[in-house]
Amino acid sequence: MEPEADRKDVILVVDDDEDIARFVEFNLRLHGFEVIHASDGQEALEVIERQRPDLAVVDLMMPRIDGLELTRRLRADPMTSALPVIMLTAKGMTVDKVHGLSAGADDYLVKPFDTAELVARVSSTLRRNKEFREVSPLTGLPGNSRIRREISDRVRNGVDYAVGYVDIDRFKSVNDRYGFVRGDDFISALARSLHRAVVGVGLPPAFLGHVGGDDFVIVCAPDQVRPLTSQAVVDFETAADALYDPTDRERGFVELKDRRGNIRRAALVTLSIGVSLSDAGKRFSDPLEAIAMASEMKTVAKSQPGSYVAVDRRRGVT
Repeated sequence: MEPEADRKDVILVVDDDEDIARFVEFNLRLHGFEVIHASDGQEALEVIERQRPDLAVVDLMMPRIDGLELTRRLRADPMTSALPVIMLTAKGMTVDKVHGLSAGADDYLVKPFDTAELVARVSSTLRRNKEFREVSPLTGLPGNSRIRREISDRVRNGVDYAVGYVDIDRFKSVNDRYGFVRGDDFISALARSLHRAVVGVGLPPAFLGHVGGDDFVIVCAPDQVRPLTSQAVVDFETAADALYDPTDRERGFVELKDRRGNIRRAALVTLSIGVSLSDAGKRFSDPLEAIAMASEMKTVAKSQPGSYVAVDRRRGVT
C-alpha cells in the first residue's frame, strides 16, 4: 500500500466533452495528480461510489445529471459533503458562477482556461480543504494529522518529548444535564485552559491539538509536563465550576435520571491526563504508538479520584 504522505491526490474530471476532458486530464497528470474520468453526473456518482477522489472538476452543462445537480447531490450526502468541487462553465455570465457556488461548488473556471489557471485552482482548493480538515471547527486547534506530524518531527529531530492525552471525567453528565450546547462550552473552556498552560511553560514551544470531542493531545518537553498539567487542571476546574448552574455548583454534583426513572448523582467534572515519555526519540518509531501509550495511561488516570495525571514510568525519562 502506498504511504499516505506519498499518495497522489486523485482528481475526478466530469465532462461530456472528450476533448476538454483529455486536455484537463493530460495537464493534471503532468503536474503530479492522479486522474479519473466520468462523462456526466450520473456516471460520476457511480465512480465516486467505487473510488473516493480528493477533488472533482465538474462541467456545468451535461446530459442526464448536470453539474449543478451533481454538486447538490454530493453536498446532500454525508459521505461526499466535504468533497471539494470546481465548476467548469463555458459562459462568463455572473449568473452561472453564482448558481454554481450556491449549489456548493468551492470554485469555478470559465472556459476557455489555460493550464496554469487550472493547476493553480486545483492546488489551492485542495490546500484549503486539507487545512480545514486539520482544524477543529469548535476550538480552532489542529487535528489528528497535524498531531501525528508534530510527534514525527520531534522523533526525526532526536529530542526528548512527552505526549499527554487529556479528557474530561464525567463529561457525559454535563451533556445529559444541560445539553450539547453547554457541553461544547466545557470543551471550549478546556481548550482555553490547555492553551494558556502551553503558552505558560515557555520555551521550547509546546504543542496542543484537538483529537475531537473532549479529547486533546499535548506534546512538550518532559520537564514541562508537571507545570503544564498542574496549571491546566487548576485553570479548567475553576472555569468548569463557573459553567454549572449555581445550585449544582454549590452542592458539588448534578442529579440525573436513568432509564428507569431513578435519580443518580454525578460529581462535577475533573480531568484525566495520561502521559507517555520518549527516550531521546528512540522509544516510539510511530507517532501512533506514543499516542496509544498516553491513551493507556489516561485510562489509569481515570481509575483515580479527582483530576489526575498518570505518567508511564516503566521506561524512559522519569
